[in-house]
Amino acid sequence: MRTPFRGFTAILYKEFLVVLRDPATLFFMIFPPLIQMIAFGYALDTDVRNLPLVVLDEDRTAESRRILDDFVNTGTFRYAGEVSSIEELSLRMRQGKAAAALQIPPGFTRDLHAGRTAHVQVLIDGSNSTTASSALNTSIGLAFRESIRRLLGSLARREPPVEVRPQILYNPAMRSPNFFVPGVIGLVLQIATVFATAMSLVRERERGTLEQLLVSPMSRWGLMLGKIVPYLFMGMIMACGLFAIMRWLFHVPIAGDVTALLVASFLYIFALLSLGLLISTRAQNQMQALQMTMTFLLPSVFFSGFIFPRDTMPWIFQALGAALPATYFIELMRAIILRGATMVEFWQHLAILAGMGAGLFVLCVLRFRNRIA
Repeated sequence: MRTPFRGFTAILYKEFLVVLRDPATLFFMIFPPLIQMIAFGYALDTDVRNLPLVVLDEDRTAESRRILDDFVNTGTFRYAGEVSSIEELSLRMRQGKAAAALQIPPGFTRDLHAGRTAHVQVLIDGSNSTTASSALNTSIGLAFRESIRRLLGSLARREPPVEVRPQILYNPAMRSPNFFVPGVIGLVLQIATVFATAMSLVRERERGTLEQLLVSPMSRWGLMLGKIVPYLFMGMIMACGLFAIMRWLFHVPIAGDVTALLVASFLYIFALLSLGLLISTRAQNQMQALQMTMTFLLPSVFFSGFIFPRDTMPWIFQALGAALPATYFIELMRAIILRGATMVEFWQHLAILAGMGAGLFVLCVLRFRNRIA
């Protein structure tokens, strides 16, 4: 009686030898992901700080200087010099030397002491919507706090009548690495693992050794599983290394269970390896395999919730993101690492990843059998 995974041990041993004796495969599976992890972790930062601010102070009083100090002390702006005219101010902003400009008109202090509304104009470069939004919110908030302070002083009150005390959970310091780095791990693993197995059968075909495997007494199931397991082993080692970098280099605390992280990583990597193997059954050469692999990268970046919240996307892009393994893994990483979630609370995501992996693996076997029939 033939076993469904006949020949698995032999192909597993062979594939381990091929991987370990191929320095190029080891290099591209280990070194680039580490560089990408470090580079993305430092580069992806939405915290807006030190925007260059130029000043046109036409009042030149202690009150006008205090307004400038208030802007700089927020940390959002840094003093980038003073200009003497509107034309010079506009030139600085057109040249990109200033992201914002503070114009204090003459008579600012006089209006302030007379009880009239004292006007200050803040010009913001809107060519970058992220920095512009942060600069706008900071400016409005600063003006609001100053207005409340002066109103309370005129009413002889020390405290505002209503005070809201917000509390930020799971990421109190609102550090960007805490949000982005868990997602970066998902993308880095996808690039390395899908590419590795996508090249597996293609390399066998180009070297002429695929025909030898086909005539050998092994089952298709054993062949496919033997192709995946070595890369699964290496992928788990890579995932552990990425978690260590996240914890010790980027100082992202792991609030949840490490076992849950490893289970989620195992299911995710198996699904990605099966996807890469499916690509290799269709690609005729390594260039085609590389192109097919890269087609899954951009959707995983934009539609998985890695950068943009999925709830704000049109339904068609939400549906596209729901078909990507990275969507569920990134949500699992953020839930376990930041919010301390358990596997029981997110069992649906784990079940979907397991179903994706199993479905893709079965599809690999069936497609490979049809191609050689």
